[in-house]
Amino acid sequence: MNTEKSFWQGIMEWVRVIVIAFIIAIPVRLFIAEPFIVNGASMDPTFSTGQFLIVDRLTYRFESPKRGDVIVFEYPNNPSVYYIKRIIGLPGERVRMSEGKVSIEQVAAGKTFTIDEPYVKNYHISHETIILPETKEPLGKDQYVVMGDNRAESSDSRVWGPLDNHFIIGKPIVRLWPLTTNSLKPGEYHEASSTQ
Repeated sequence: MNTEKSFWQGIMEWVRVIVIAFIIAIPVRLFIAEPFIVNGASMDPTFSTGQFLIVDRLTYRFESPKRGDVIVFEYPNNPSVYYIKRIIGLPGERVRMSEGKVSIEQVAAGKTFTIDEPYVKNYHISHETIILPETKEPLGKDQYVVMGDNRAESSDSRVWGPLDNHFIIGKPIVRLWPLTTNSLKPGEYHEASSTQ
């Protein structure tokens, strides 16, 4: 009888541990951090297929995304699919791209400058000419232009337009796998100053 009682006590202890783990894990995943596995070549060479990331869901609750941030977001045309891209254009701006160079027009300030993009390698450059948004108005207060680092093979704002803020999940804070590429704040790049 004692053995049976010990068995059920052991089962109940495991159930309690599992319930507590779920109580802790679910809010963490929903509000603080979430795992993400890279799939596709759109961010080569910064990120490659199969890399395992932890995405920070908390930061953008307190601050706005910045140019150069790598973000994970729900694909606007199918929110059940997650994409990873880099923020290029910010609210109030227009983005122009020609022969692989990207320039930013800050409409209210009347300024235009070219951005430095060392994360885009020569063999990933796209030579198309685009203006985003395509309307005369600049990006809205909650809109961003996002692009993959591999411009030649990325479905991004050039294809489906500006990204609304409410689709943004967060930004990668840790690359865990493969071990040879693990790092903190992977892909992070912010220009010290813009070329006027």
